[in-house]
Amino acid sequence: MPAREGVENQEPPSAGAWGEWNPTEDSVRPIRGKHRNAKGGGGLARSSTVLGVGIIAAVGAGGIATAQNRPQVPISIPSLPGLSDDDSGKDSRRAEADGRGAKAASGAQSQGQADAGEILRTRILQQAEAQQEAVDVQTRVQAEQAAREAAAAEAKTKREEAEKAAEEARLAAEQQAKEAAEKAAKEAAEAKAEQEQAAKAAAGSYSLPTSSYTITSHYGVAGSMWSSGYHTGLDFAAPTGTPVKAVAAGKIISAGWSGAYGYRIVLQLADGTEVWYCHLSSMSVTSGEVGAGDTIGRVGATGNVTGPHLHLEVRKGGSTVDPLSWLRSKGLTP
Repeated sequence: MPAREGVENQEPPSAGAWGEWNPTEDSVRPIRGKHRNAKGGGGLARSSTVLGVGIIAAVGAGGIATAQNRPQVPISIPSLPGLSDDDSGKDSRRAEADGRGAKAASGAQSQGQADAGEILRTRILQQAEAQQEAVDVQTRVQAEQAAREAAAAEAKTKREEAEKAAEEARLAAEQQAKEAAEKAAKEAAEAKAEQEQAAKAAAGSYSLPTSSYTITSHYGVAGSMWSSGYHTGLDFAAPTGTPVKAVAAGKIISAGWSGAYGYRIVLQLADGTEVWYCHLSSMSVTSGEVGAGDTIGRVGATGNVTGPHLHLEVRKGGSTVDPLSWLRSKGLTP
């Protein structure tokens, strides 16, 4: 029997690929359904075609893809008695139709696989994009966290620097205040020492007018016993004969009786100030230069008095001043 259409001029398959299938009558089961042929051998031919289509359907999507990469396997159909040419032609046409159907099914299956592959590729790309987006989000969050931490660290550093600067400023201010206080205290001590030295020097240049005395009347006290209406000097009450001294170096410009003042000595100092010694009982020096502390007379009760005392007056420019204040300005304490 001549070879079937579509398998002529094909090389035999390699051993082990599919193997040559050459069914015999003993191995062919009766065909059921619409493919059964009343003629004996015709049923086998039709069943071969159906079997080929069934194999294609059974292989599935994966099998077709695998089978397409393998060499074609020829199927040889032996000549069977009772198979007519008419049946053979019908079977050939039917096989051709079945082949076209299988090819269409295979194309559809391939298209389905291509669509499935595209869907899978799309899903993979979507997953990759989602993963990349998640990585980007995580990276952005980490960058923002790092930025916040860096800003917090910088703010902390600046705050610590500000606190340190404030503390240094405070310490510097305290040190300056301490130094200023020490300087002021030192200057005050120096000024006090200078004043004391000046007082000592003044005391060395000036002397109290008498000793063993009691001050009985101050300058400016009003009373009828003074002709001016108020007391013009400072009274040192002391026993008669108590020495009277020059309060400073100067020149005696007057000595003698002076009415209500009794015996009086007038001592003129270098600056023109006049010191009057009144109510003296006697006068030891009546003219010339004298030094501070020199005895120039003695306490008495001459003139308008109620008892022995030294009436001391201090005059500047012809006007009286408070003798107590003037003595104190010279470093003396009556």
